[in-house]
Amino acid sequence: MNQEKVEINSIDQFTELIAAWYKENYHGFADKYKAAVKNIQPIPPDTDPDVMYDWKDATIEDLCNFFQAWYAWNPDLTTGLEYIQKFSWLYYKNEAGLEFVSTDPGNLMTFYYVELDGQKMDSPASKELVAKWMNELGSKMDDYIIPEGGYVSFNQFFTRELKEGKRPISGVDDDSVVVSPADAVINMIEDNLSIDTPINVKTQKLNVRQLLNQSELAVHFEGGTAVSCILMPNVYHRYHAPVSGLVVESDEDVAGNYFGIDNFPELINGGNVGYGYDYSVFEHFRRGYMIIKTEKYGYVAMIPVGLNTIGSVIFEEKFKKVTPENAVEIRKGDEVGYFQYGGSLNILLFEKGCFPAIRIPQRQIIGTLEEKETADKPKLQFSF
Repeated sequence: MNQEKVEINSIDQFTELIAAWYKENYHGFADKYKAAVKNIQPIPPDTDPDVMYDWKDATIEDLCNFFQAWYAWNPDLTTGLEYIQKFSWLYYKNEAGLEFVSTDPGNLMTFYYVELDGQKMDSPASKELVAKWMNELGSKMDDYIIPEGGYVSFNQFFTRELKEGKRPISGVDDDSVVVSPADAVINMIEDNLSIDTPINVKTQKLNVRQLLNQSELAVHFEGGTAVSCILMPNVYHRYHAPVSGLVVESDEDVAGNYFGIDNFPELINGGNVGYGYDYSVFEHFRRGYMIIKTEKYGYVAMIPVGLNTIGSVIFEEKFKKVTPENAVEIRKGDEVGYFQYGGSLNILLFEKGCFPAIRIPQRQIIGTLEEKETADKPKLQFSF
């Protein structure tokens, strides 16, 4: 669909636009929405009532009212995914719903909403939300640089910078040591990658060539290892180089969807995005990628993925678009970029045999315990 994008400056303007699309059945907008709500799948019975929403046979007025309520709502550390989950029941295991949000004009609708919500999070009006989050984080804020006069917006706070020395680099002079690119939960995805075809291997489907935007260098990861690094809501949201070498190829903006993981509720409630999850869905999401050529350990790739409600993946200027002809040196721990508000993770790729396992020395942290939940309401275990 060749639709010239319009500037949306208010939630009322946004809902008036999609209501007009529905009335005119603009490029099948009404037909796709009706098919989506007709084919709504049952919500699992153990779902937290706070994140449930019944889209069955919903009207266009219901859709407009939902976006109005979402825009008025503000997240906190424990409820940040509430409206994302509510919206995701529209396309949960629902091919018609997935088509509605991932093809135009429904995809353009999600683009407009993400842009509008981003404007809200960039505005001075979001400073009240900053104060709320800082209060909830408490002493953890001691790790971060607070600008003179405070943060001017929620997104500035969300992409806050660390104070010098707060994350010492492990093995700074040992190039064999791989470091986490972010404050992340680490999960293995696969140790026998395919390149062109998403084939089932240990239940995984991962098309490396698509993740790397058809890069010719993708062939180097045939049979290699993939690792996911998931960001939680209360952590640092900048990401850094996992290894030292030369950045020989990168692109900060590989076009993709803003919504549309057909089993997103299962993903966030599972709390473990590793073995057993179909990573092929991320081939179609907002993402960037970077390929680093190391001296002794082959190529290493990093793919920052904006899962839901990420409008863009931001790279440092020198890494925005790199080709082999203008390779850029990078040191382990160097800042690469950051995520603004929304669900996010980094996928790391290694050549065959170069990263067979995550090794942790004795007496070093392998994880943190949470107090046993006594309430019926489960704790969300996912990322922003």
